[in-house]
Amino acid sequence: MNRFNIALDGPAGAGKSTVARMVASALGFVYVDTGAMYRAVTWKILKLGIRPEDFAEVARATREMDIRLARSEQGQRVYVDGDEVTDFIRSAEINGSVSVIAQNPDVRELLVDKQKALADNKGVVMDGRDIGTRVLPDAEVKVFLTASARRRAERRLAEMPDADQTVEEMEAQISQRDRIDSMREVSPLRQAEDAILLDTTEMELAEVVEAVLALCRSYV
Repeated sequence: MNRFNIALDGPAGAGKSTVARMVASALGFVYVDTGAMYRAVTWKILKLGIRPEDFAEVARATREMDIRLARSEQGQRVYVDGDEVTDFIRSAEINGSVSVIAQNPDVRELLVDKQKALADNKGVVMDGRDIGTRVLPDAEVKVFLTASARRRAERRLAEMPDADQTVEEMEAQISQRDRIDSMREVSPLRQAEDAILLDTTEMELAEVVEAVLALCRSYV
């Protein structure tokens, strides 16, 4: 199969990471979870005691960070300055601060450069909120995944079995994240003009993966 790049965008909890990971596995491509990169920065910033709203200090600390994504039999592993943070970056604390970090234009610039470099050799499946519009505008396959806020809240809580939140609280948090992501000045969440919209509210995971793979087969 010819190697090409796939951009999966969409709001929080739309299932982008899971779908991207499974599509990459089916095609033998490399999966790049850009959201994990922002979460990794958030983890380190909080560990350092820096306020996420202090954009200048956050950007300075991010420039000094070594963020690495590695493949393993258990899936993608995330490292910051040599520390594995894979199991820590999906916490409620990170959820509450990552949107502020993602608004930081200097942080976005730093991470976008890293993400572009990862896709230089093609054969990459990358998910996020600005992949088709900013990071990989020339991606051969672009998909915008979405779902109702309630369904996304249910999915997010399923990933966090120890979360001390109701589905209503998570839905409100996700809706707030949507507003922040859509209204930010730098790389706002939006569907690329040439992206295929896929509403997964009533779809099972296998159906979503097959729909994306079908788009890939039509490209090939």
